[in-house]
Amino acid sequence: MSVETVKTYRVAGGELRYCRHASEATRTPMTFSVFTPEGPGPFPVLLWLSGLTCTEDNFTTKAGAYPAAAAEGLMIVAPDTSPRGETIANDTAYDLGQGAGFYVDATESPWAPNFKMETYIVRDLVAAIRTNFPCDPVKLSVSGHSMGGHGALTFALRHPELFRSVSAFAPISSPMNCPWGEKAFTAYLGPDRETWRAHDACELIRAGVSRGYYPDILVDQGLGDQFLAEQLKPEFLEQACREAGQGLTLRMQHGYDHSYFFIASFIAEHIGWHARCLA
Repeated sequence: MSVETVKTYRVAGGELRYCRHASEATRTPMTFSVFTPEGPGPFPVLLWLSGLTCTEDNFTTKAGAYPAAAAEGLMIVAPDTSPRGETIANDTAYDLGQGAGFYVDATESPWAPNFKMETYIVRDLVAAIRTNFPCDPVKLSVSGHSMGGHGALTFALRHPELFRSVSAFAPISSPMNCPWGEKAFTAYLGPDRETWRAHDACELIRAGVSRGYYPDILVDQGLGDQFLAEQLKPEFLEQACREAGQGLTLRMQHGYDHSYFFIASFIAEHIGWHARCLA
């Protein structure tokens, strides 16, 4: 699987590349950024999934993650959040369509032909990284923010053979029970709520799919987050983990909002935590 390098930067002693490749899953070109520390590798990989309206660039330019990644000898890969293009289905709202793929494989029109974000990430992107970069093919972890926090949790729970650890910042903890998730799941997966359960972290944890795989899940949530009560609902995740006996470290951070200032404040701790899990 070939990858085109669009631009390259030196950062934190390593190399940051913005890349493009063809995805069989989305039937479109897809873009991602990848940070590789200095040295021959192979390096463990942290996959970062961004939130609504984001591209592969938001985390790259705002999180300040690369000095910590360089110190830990960790690659970081940040893909775009949806397929894009003039011929690709879209919506005028910020929380549906391009920039809002919700990390599911859509089954409903007009999204189904291209919005296959789960298959893109866990198959096409992982294969591209393994083939084109000096990564350790079995040392892979996942993290993300908001919609991407939902994606990180559900990907880890649905593909435990692929990921060694999972963390999240302000994740949409139970998409079945919040306006963002209900809107996206109805559009992408259809009106049958039973089909949504397979993409809701709380329901997956209750079903026991993570049992024996993840001793702990790390989640940071800002108490000043404007979306905390209506959209994010970390108490749902806490309750599901308690009922299922799933380890969870939920850190409620006083005063922090939903922005990348929040992520930048704690990303080094998450990187260190993943590095220890991947050692």
